Amino acid sequence: MSAGGDTNFSRVLNKEQNGVIQATLTDLYQITMAYAYWKSGKRNETAVFDLYFRKNPFKGEFTVFAGLEECIKFVKNFKFSVSDINYLKTVLPENIEGEFFDYLQNLTTDEVRLIAIDEGMVVFPKVPLISIEGPLPVVQLMETPLLNLVNYASLVATNGMRFRLAAGQNKTLLEFGLRRAQGPDGALSASRYCYMGGFDGTSNVLAGKLYNIPVRGTHAHAFVTSYSSLSDVQEKELLNKKTSQAEKFTPVCIKWQKKLAPVLDFLADQASEGELAAFMSYALAFPNGFLALIDTYDVIRSGLPNFCTVAMALSDFGYEPRGIRLDSGDLAYLSTVVREKFRKIADKFEVPWFSELTIVASNDINEDTIHSLNQQGHEIDSFGVGTHLVTCQKQPALGGVYKLVEINRTPRIKLSEDVEKVTIPGRKQAYRLFGADGNALVDLMMQPSEEPPKPGQRVLCRHPFQESRRAYVIPAKVELLHKCYWDMGKVVQPLLSLCDLRTKALNSLKTIRIDHKRVLNPTPYKVSVSSQLYTFMHELWLQNAPIGELS
Repeated sequence: MSAGGDTNFSRVLNKEQNGVIQATLTDLYQITMAYAYWKSGKRNETAVFDLYFRKNPFKGEFTVFAGLEECIKFVKNFKFSVSDINYLKTVLPENIEGEFFDYLQNLTTDEVRLIAIDEGMVVFPKVPLISIEGPLPVVQLMETPLLNLVNYASLVATNGMRFRLAAGQNKTLLEFGLRRAQGPDGALSASRYCYMGGFDGTSNVLAGKLYNIPVRGTHAHAFVTSYSSLSDVQEKELLNKKTSQAEKFTPVCIKWQKKLAPVLDFLADQASEGELAAFMSYALAFPNGFLALIDTYDVIRSGLPNFCTVAMALSDFGYEPRGIRLDSGDLAYLSTVVREKFRKIADKFEVPWFSELTIVASNDINEDTIHSLNQQGHEIDSFGVGTHLVTCQKQPALGGVYKLVEINRTPRIKLSEDVEKVTIPGRKQAYRLFGADGNALVDLMMQPSEEPPKPGQRVLCRHPFQESRRAYVIPAKVELLHKCYWDMGKVVQPLLSLCDLRTKALNSLKTIRIDHKRVLNPTPYKVSVSSQLYTFMHELWLQNAPIGELS
C-alpha cells in the first residue's frame, strides 16, 4: 500500500478507535514480565508470538476469525501515556528502576511486524490467526489486549454464522441483544460481529451509527398496553396516496373490522379495543413500515384480527404494511395459523401481496430452537435473536492462546502432558489446499524456507502429533493464508469494510464441506504440518523433554 493509502486508512482508525483499548488494558503480570526482561538485558531481543485457539467453539468444527482490524488499531496506537506511567508507579514495587518507566513511555511499534489470516475467513485450531514479531518486552505487553480483541469477536461471529446455517440463506436474521449483552462494549462488539457472521441487521442504534449496520425495530408490549380505547387515537387523519387528500383513518379501520370478522371468524367485542387503538396509532405514525407485535393479549382472537384490520385500512390509503411479530407461544403453530389467515384474506379480497407479509419471531430463540422449528414446519420469515446470541450461552469463551514460538531466530517449544497443548515451534506459513470441487481439503503449515505447495503437485500432509496420520494431497488450488498487515509502523494491507467482511465470511464458509458444518457429529477439518516441520518439531520436542531414569 502506498504512503497515501496508509494515511487515509489512519484517519479511519483514529475515528473509530475505542478509547478503552489501550496499553494498560492488560494483566499486571505482563508489565512485571516486561520489567524482568528489561532488567535482565533482554529488551532488544526479537521474539515471535503466535495467537491461535486449540478447539472450535459450540461443539462445532469451524470458527470465523474476527477482530483483526481492532488488533491493528491497537498496534498502531500502542503507547503508555504520562498518566499511565504515573499510575504504574503506584502499583508496581518501589524497587522498580526509574529508567524502566522512561523505557515504557518511549515504546513504539516501529519495529513490530504483524502477520495474520484475513479477517472474515473460516479458520481452524492450531493455525496461527496472528503472528507478531518485535522486541520481546513490546510484543509480550500486547498479549492480553490482542487476546481480548480476538476471542469474543471470533466467538460471537461464529455463533452468528451458526444461526445463519440453522435458519438458511432465505431467512432474515436480526440481532436484538443490546439489553442482555455484557455491558456496552460487549453489546457493540456483538452487533458488529454478528453482522459479520451473517446477520442482516441489529436493533442497536449506536452500532448502526458506528458500523453502518442496518437497524431494525418496531414496538414493544408497553406500547400496546398504554392504549385502552379508540379515544386514545389522537391523530385520526392520514394522507391517502390514492387521492392525495388527508382523510379520516378510524372509520376505514372500523369498516374493515366488520368485513374481516366473518372471514377470520372473530368477534369485534373479543378483540382488544386498546390493542386496535395502539395499532392504528402506530400505523398513523409509520404508514410505510407498519409491523405490529400481536401477542400482547391473544394472537388468534385479538392480535391477528386487529393487525389485519389496520393493514387493510392502510391498503385502502395506498400503503403496503410489512407484517407481524410473535414474541411468545408455540411459534411453529402460530406462524402457520397467521400465514393461513393472510392467504385467506389475499384470496378473498384479491390482494395477493397480503399472503407474503413478513412473520417475525423473537421468543428467546437459540440455535436449537431454529432447528426444531425447521423440523416441525413453520411460516417464519425472520428471526429476532438476543440473549443466546450475544452472550454465547452454549460456550462463554473461545479460549485463544498467545504462545512464544521463536526468540532471536531460535524456535521455542512449550511441552505439556496434554499433547494438544504442545506448541508448534518457529515461524510458519499456512496454506489452504482445495480439491477440484472447490472445497477446502486441508490447512497445511510449513516452515518459511520450504517450497510452497503448487496446484497439481502432490504434497505430504502430516498430523502435528500423531505419527501414523498422514496423507498425500494433490490440490487443485492453493491459497496462502498468512499476509503481512503491519510492518515497521505502517498498515501494509488494505482492510475491508464490515459489509465486505460479511460477504467474505459467507463466501469462505461456502468452501467448507457440509459434513464439517453439520450440527450433529461434524467431521473434524484436517489441519496438518509438512513433513519437514513435523520432523523439526519432534526433534526439538525430544531435545527439550527431560529424560527419565530408572534405578
